[in-house]
Amino acid sequence: MKKTLLASALATVIFVPAVSAIEIYKDEKNTVAIGGWMDARIMNTQGETNVMNGASRINFAFDRNMGNNWQTFAKFEWSVNPFGSSEIVYNSDSKLEYENKEFLNNRLGYAGLSHDEYGSLAIGKQWSLWYLDVVGATNLVNTWDGNTSGTYTYNKGDGSVNGTGRGDNTVQYRNTIGDFGFGLQVQLKHDKATIGNGVNNPGPFDVVGTTDTIEVIEFNQTIGGSVTYAVTDKLTLAAGVNYGEFEATQRSGQKLSETDSIYGLSMTYGGFEQLGFYASVNINQNEFHDTDNIGRIMPDAVGLESLFTYKFDNGLKPIFGYNYLAAGDNYKARYNDGEFKRQFMLVGLHYVWDEQTMLYIEARKDMSDFGNTENNTPDESDGVAIGIRYYL
Repeated sequence: MKKTLLASALATVIFVPAVSAIEIYKDEKNTVAIGGWMDARIMNTQGETNVMNGASRINFAFDRNMGNNWQTFAKFEWSVNPFGSSEIVYNSDSKLEYENKEFLNNRLGYAGLSHDEYGSLAIGKQWSLWYLDVVGATNLVNTWDGNTSGTYTYNKGDGSVNGTGRGDNTVQYRNTIGDFGFGLQVQLKHDKATIGNGVNNPGPFDVVGTTDTIEVIEFNQTIGGSVTYAVTDKLTLAAGVNYGEFEATQRSGQKLSETDSIYGLSMTYGGFEQLGFYASVNINQNEFHDTDNIGRIMPDAVGLESLFTYKFDNGLKPIFGYNYLAAGDNYKARYNDGEFKRQFMLVGLHYVWDEQTMLYIEARKDMSDFGNTENNTPDESDGVAIGIRYYL
């Protein structure tokens, strides 16, 4: 009963909505389901109005009953870009589509096994523990969210490099004991990339006023963990951490090593798709984990995300959110640029027509403060979006 309480509490928070999958095959041993959504929106920001793709995706989930309470599973998911390439980059999925310009692009791909008592083990490209357990409950707005929680790092990639978003090459173990849940993950990989080409195109670790730029960066294994506690069937507390190390090589050949770390806490009340009040707040402290708007690493930063909604019986759901990410004193000293503060409020109204069809309007009011105007980018702006989301 305790295990069911925690599992159901997490499911109502993260997997939105739970009915967004259709069972297409089932026998005594195997189950196959197809899920995802199509999201089309009209968006106005930066003085332009465009038809945009709202992170549309399609996935296939496979489950197999192996007997004696053992299950095996696999999942494949692709982002879908049905409307052509976008020119306004405003979230991680749109950034992927802008860069790749393909109709399909890989989001998830993993396989694993689970047991009612021994927990689950999954291997592949999958959502991180940091996202699933700690910060994902605020990442439920359709248009503007998720860029102050440390999930989509390095100028809003998908969080695959350091394992806080959809981590590449990830091994993840999860289990519950009574009202407590816990998870451990590790990325087993070796990434090496050439970055920057001098003062006119600096890399993320360049110090202003120097010409000895970083040419090569190596980012290898990362580790992460989370703990959740279902206080009641509506209130869940969580804590998590993610840690990695990277090494950079300057043009002179000198080696630089730093530690990428993030840790934080969250509190979530209610279920996003349930009737009534829903609230979620998370806060994090990070070091060498994310970049500013022109791609330079932030030695230290503090982030906060919050989301509040109320779903009425008629399907109307007003939403409000506040996001904040501020670099610390070490950032100011390193780049001599003054403030870097990403800050905005969002308000909106969702109309849940039925469990698989949503109409929405969302607006963002930007209150960011950047010491150097070069840090400002098209996504740091006021805007409004009107759209429809059709769940499978």
